[in-house]
Amino acid sequence: MKSYFLFIPFLFLSFYARANDTLFYPKVHLKEVVIHSLPESFSTNDFIDIIQKDTTFYKAFKSMHLSTYNGIHDIRIFHKNKEQTVAHYQSETKQIYRNSCRFMHILEEKVEGDFYNKKGDYNYFTAKLYDELFFTKDTVCGENNIVKGSLEKELRGKNRIEKSKLQLKQLLFNPGVAIPGLPGISNKLGIFEEKMADKYDFVIDLVEKQGELCYEFSAIPKDKERNNTVIKYWKTWLRKSDFTILSRDLHLAYKAGIYDFNVKMYVELEEKMGKLVPILINYDGNWHLATQKRERVQFSGKFYY
Repeated sequence: MKSYFLFIPFLFLSFYARANDTLFYPKVHLKEVVIHSLPESFSTNDFIDIIQKDTTFYKAFKSMHLSTYNGIHDIRIFHKNKEQTVAHYQSETKQIYRNSCRFMHILEEKVEGDFYNKKGDYNYFTAKLYDELFFTKDTVCGENNIVKGSLEKELRGKNRIEKSKLQLKQLLFNPGVAIPGLPGISNKLGIFEEKMADKYDFVIDLVEKQGELCYEFSAIPKDKERNNTVIKYWKTWLRKSDFTILSRDLHLAYKAGIYDFNVKMYVELEEKMGKLVPILINYDGNWHLATQKRERVQFSGKFYY
């Protein structure tokens, strides 16, 4: 049986949240402007709590399923020199949400190279996962954007592969939380845990982001520890007025005997019709698994509600 649990982190490591019961609070450097802007009772520990317990991103992606929007999609598969494109997919889609059901129309579509095989299936795993996240071929009804307890419910009755995919949703929707069962990297993901926190510099700044004043939380490995970490760069922007997470910028890379990956991802959320939803996703990834051919992929998704 293929180890599908290795595939997904190469593609999307960014967004689900179940915090540890016991939290360790690393040292965080506050910029001077932050010190003067924080509520009197607020501390750096509160920032860590918010980030570790955040369900913003998972809820935002679930809220897409309850929305009408247009999507602009661009997926490029590259040759090993990353100068030649071997496959390219572009489309505009419209998802319509009506009477608790959603369905999708393809408004425009352009395909080049071996994006599909002769049977019309995807030739690339990254494309399959993008489809799973953002496309629907049939009418789907009865969904919700409830986050609390949803992971536990989804795990019930699932086989090994499906459980592995759901396990990786935790990676997808909340980096920085240790997740058991991922070979070689499980003990390197929990950057807020005591054994990993000393390898990082944590900084909070006050900046303008997406037209709003935000706290910028960053985690960057110390120079001497860079080779001993998976998360190479992580920034999260929290809206100052209510600490809602609006954006994430993430870089993950690691080399092991049977796999390697180098993935960068940037995501923006925005409030539309009372719901926080994704408006932009940019991805640049290069990953390889012993049982799977190497994939070098860039994609972007833009969403208009």
